[in-house]
Amino acid sequence: MTRILALIAAAFVSTTALAADDVFTQRVNEMIAGRGEYKSYEPREPLVGAANVAPLVRASRPTIAPEALKAARDYAERNNSSAFIVWRNGRIEDEAYFGKTAATTPIVSKSLAKPMTALVIGRAIMLGKIKSLDQPVADFITEWRGKPQAAMKIRHLLDMRSGLLPQNFDQRADNHWNRAYLDPDHGRYIVETYPLTDAPGSIYEYSNATSELVALVIERATGRRYAEFLGTELLQPIGAPGGEVWVNRPGGLAHAGCCALLPARAWLHMAQLILQDGRWNGRQLLPRGYVAEMKTGTAQNPYYGLGLWLAGRYTERRGFANPSRPVPKTLHSEPYLARDLVLFDGNSNQVVYIVPSAKLIVVRIGDNPPKTPEWDNSILPNTLLRGMRYSGKPQQ
Repeated sequence: MTRILALIAAAFVSTTALAADDVFTQRVNEMIAGRGEYKSYEPREPLVGAANVAPLVRASRPTIAPEALKAARDYAERNNSSAFIVWRNGRIEDEAYFGKTAATTPIVSKSLAKPMTALVIGRAIMLGKIKSLDQPVADFITEWRGKPQAAMKIRHLLDMRSGLLPQNFDQRADNHWNRAYLDPDHGRYIVETYPLTDAPGSIYEYSNATSELVALVIERATGRRYAEFLGTELLQPIGAPGGEVWVNRPGGLAHAGCCALLPARAWLHMAQLILQDGRWNGRQLLPRGYVAEMKTGTAQNPYYGLGLWLAGRYTERRGFANPSRPVPKTLHSEPYLARDLVLFDGNSNQVVYIVPSAKLIVVRIGDNPPKTPEWDNSILPNTLLRGMRYSGKPQQ
């Protein structure tokens, strides 16, 4: 009898593994057909936002010149944008949606989700579920105790200094990058198999796998589903609309490093939270000083803080990867006109610019811009800053 039960159990495990491998293979084939982009994002879990999303207040007298607003909107439209929002000092100065997109349409965030992980971690610290940015990740991913990964801190999941294998793409199906992204149990794969290539904290290396671990840490730290925590503790308190998040399988782990589907206004609200130093309607949602930490680069990459890209010292081209790597980088044809500018930046040149000194937020979300003329990361904010005759401190 025992032997029969064992055989039944083995057959069940084998069938389950086969089914998981079939799902993985299907996802890889779709990504290869999409030239490196996976677009299904199924299954999904609800991200419940605010019950009543207050309408955005429009400026009765715009503070930015009409020709600058038009030039910025035209640039967004020419570059395959789905949504474009200009917010200044509590008022909307321009808002446009293109094609079939409306204000309520959820849009795939791609790597805009990475700065959101920093906000979620900050909220968990504020609630006492995580002690600090310097708490060991192994306090939650206990499988790493006694291993080299035990040196990894929470902050390393946000500033890309985890020491994990850097991001890349390989059309061969069964590789670390594909498994960490498309496997129906991707969290377990990252914990058990994904390579640690450098000592944690020693090097900046951009990777989705690093950010994906945030969902696992949040769930183990709080005992709550990542989507439920994100919706209840971040989106709802800031009055943001909700959407959905991709999970690796029904009831499985959410993808934290990408793939939240949210309306453009949700990203505007998150940017406002940063502009307001973690406060919303008089309530401190993030620890005091946390936003300053988000805006602080590292010795390994002075252009990247906790999920946020920083203006930093001017360089014509910057990319996601380690600055020393010879990979394609985004054009910045001129220095940013504001030294304190920070931004969310994701694939398809989806950007949210935040300029605290000008009380300005600019949101551009959409598809990949045309290859020619190439996207220029400095055009939108600089066009609008010139339109308000901004006299702050320029990027050096």
